[in-house]
Amino acid sequence: MTPEERSSEEPPATGTGTAGPRSLAESLRARDDASLSALLRARPDLITPVPTDLTQLATRAATRASVVRALERLDRFALQTAEALAVGPDPASYHELLGLMAGDGGPEADPAVAEALPRALAVLREQALVWGGDDRLRLVRTARELLTPSPQHPSPTGLGPTVAEAASGISLGRVQEILTTAGLPGTHDAVSAVSALTALFTDRARMGALLEAAPADSPEVLSRLTWGPPYGQVTADPAPRLRWLLDRGLLLPTAPGTVVLPREVALHLRSGRAHRHPEPLPPAVEAAAAHRPQVVDATAGAQAYTALATVEELLKDWDEGGPSVLRAGGLSVRDLKRTAVALDVSEPVAAFWVELAYAAGLLASDGEADERYAATPAYDEWLELPDAERWSRLATAWLAATRTPGLVGGRDAKDRALSALGPGLDRSSAPEVRHRVLTLLAGLPEGTAATPESLLSRLRWERPLRGAQPAAHELRTLLAQWTLTEAELLGVTGRGALSAHGRALLGEHPDHAPAAEPAGPGDKLPVHRQHPRPAPREPLTAAEQTTAAARAARLLAPLLPEPLDHVLLQADLTAVAPGPLKRPLADMLGVLADVESKGGATVYRFTPASVRRALDAGRAASDLHGFLAAHSRTPVPQPLTYLIDDVARKHGHLRVGAASAYLRCDDDALLSEILADRRSAGLRLRRLAPTVLAAQTDPATLLEGLRAMGFAPAAESAEGDVLIARAHAHRTPPRTPPEPVPDGPPAPDATLLTAALRAIRAGDLASTAVRKPTRTTADDGELPRTTSAETLATMQAAVLTGESLWIGYVNAEGTASQRVIAPIRVEGGFVTAYDHTADEVRTYPLHRITGVAELADDQP
Repeated sequence: MTPEERSSEEPPATGTGTAGPRSLAESLRARDDASLSALLRARPDLITPVPTDLTQLATRAATRASVVRALERLDRFALQTAEALAVGPDPASYHELLGLMAGDGGPEADPAVAEALPRALAVLREQALVWGGDDRLRLVRTARELLTPSPQHPSPTGLGPTVAEAASGISLGRVQEILTTAGLPGTHDAVSAVSALTALFTDRARMGALLEAAPADSPEVLSRLTWGPPYGQVTADPAPRLRWLLDRGLLLPTAPGTVVLPREVALHLRSGRAHRHPEPLPPAVEAAAAHRPQVVDATAGAQAYTALATVEELLKDWDEGGPSVLRAGGLSVRDLKRTAVALDVSEPVAAFWVELAYAAGLLASDGEADERYAATPAYDEWLELPDAERWSRLATAWLAATRTPGLVGGRDAKDRALSALGPGLDRSSAPEVRHRVLTLLAGLPEGTAATPESLLSRLRWERPLRGAQPAAHELRTLLAQWTLTEAELLGVTGRGALSAHGRALLGEHPDHAPAAEPAGPGDKLPVHRQHPRPAPREPLTAAEQTTAAARAARLLAPLLPEPLDHVLLQADLTAVAPGPLKRPLADMLGVLADVESKGGATVYRFTPASVRRALDAGRAASDLHGFLAAHSRTPVPQPLTYLIDDVARKHGHLRVGAASAYLRCDDDALLSEILADRRSAGLRLRRLAPTVLAAQTDPATLLEGLRAMGFAPAAESAEGDVLIARAHAHRTPPRTPPEPVPDGPPAPDATLLTAALRAIRAGDLASTAVRKPTRTTADDGELPRTTSAETLATMQAAVLTGESLWIGYVNAEGTASQRVIAPIRVEGGFVTAYDHTADEVRTYPLHRITGVAELADDQP
């Protein structure tokens, strides 16, 4: 029977009885390997480095840093359970804990709390935050210190200090006065006086009688402090209703003008509840809309193709070298705006695409003196992949990235601006939040989108986050909102619902997921209630992630449009591409024409400048005519033919070379026309010969000036040959994608867990093995001390008898340790033995063995 199915009347049968563990170390020692593996998997910081034995593991599990991390990863109800134990007796029984969570009415008063409590207690036990049997539950001391209410750190329970804690600063005489007024006999010491007052406040019947005798308006004062905060202000001469409460200890002074409601009194007024609103079940993930799964997949597929086109357009724009790298790192605000205009998106969306390309390893800085951003060699490899595989590369990089584009434009803790591709954008919790948001969407029926509010409420329940709560809560909320936006941009979701390939990316098997019924106009949208699982799904390993990405690519491939090998030429000097074009066609058309509009169909426009660009790239007019005829489903319009021929006829008729610059032409009349044109005055031309003009400017400026005047000059080399102007792609040296910043130590894999458990068990055997007493050492856990002769004699005897020994050993670095060994051979100043601690045969120098002792007869 699982903890969730077990009735609250029947507490989990773990460690019940009087012979319970006396410490956390003993509690861990009683666990099996599966339970210890669960602990190390839930709290991976405990295994870095591997503890030498279970005592060290228990010590590490009780350190403040480790306990804080463990508390921050509890869900709300498990944390409420720990908070209840912190304000309850130490130790507490399961029945007392149930009373603190459900109230005096027990399971009948709150069945949901009673049903969920065993699971929460099991989580706390698994993570070594609670130990002991059900009759003596103990919260780890560090956790109790963190969760116990104090003026500096109020508890979410709203409870204050106990009577004993609040009365510690009150004189014995004043305590005796309170006892007398409350109708209790006097005592001779403060301890017994406080105990008597505590017994009164924890006795339901006597407390009820006491409060019934209170003035009419005194209970109203207590009601304002009952659920916290428990502190209030009083004057030097309090009103009668306050005086009555102060005289009977129902309010105790903590400082001049300040009183507190003792914890025992508050619990009585709350009917025993530690929390005003226990939350045993997570909030429901509510449906915002329901669509047919086919519609969701088609929408996500179309957006996935748009994502690929956008990333490709971004890197094509930076093909010859992108923007400069700021001195502090990152992209300038001006360059980000320019990129947003080029991509026809907003600046936050442009920052997302830039960061995505960087996370996927397609973009990096070139590392040169004049450092610029450019595509990496991996971009060329990425371009050659099928579209579905290219998308899975992007989606996988996004899912694991810790860089957070949503922070771009904000300020860091030192009030420095955060720029795209710059430092300070890593947030280690980003992958976990992204994965959890998508997992919650995957828990809904196919085609169903969730309301953002319900998703955020669920995330807050799963990770209430103590400590720096405001900033942490705000960041997780923003990360969840950005995840929903980015998943839609990337095509992981469609219309807010997780797509089939998005489910596959998470390692789900969408082929077997139940499909949602389409919602009719009057249908009420379903509410999907997800109950907490005993343990969250383990993150995918690298091999599993590769398999998941391949499955996602297979599911996405049929949804992506098939590239076309043709366009439709029109008489208005435009070409319409009714869909995506194959790469050679798209590349050539991008040189020969300018993109006029995008959408379902892309419109290209032919202009004299675009045709001249193709001629500058080394294409002849006949090549262009043949290309258009081969790839057009419509006849080549006559105006386009005339345009190409007209530009080609003029192209190269004028030749520009370097003198500082010169201009030559076989037609001296054309040169005379240029000299007579007033627009050429800025070029400062003069005739050197009938067919040659000299210019006092560089060749590039001369070329641009003549083209602005309507001519079609061509550049020539020193040998007089026409220079072909091809774009030279600028690439960075090989770069690796940025490594995600881990959120603490990584979760150990099965191999590491097995090895660590074996080492911990073996070390624990060495440290806890019972030794026979010797005259040179007591059985007090210290390293044994024997002479060299005694050590050698004991070793030789153990070789003959096959017995195991306990030794003290100091290695070459001077580190001392204890070991249990079974000697096999002693010779040449060395002992060869099977080391139970290391679980292998080793050889030890005898001079490094500080001492030896035989194990007790009942030890292995």
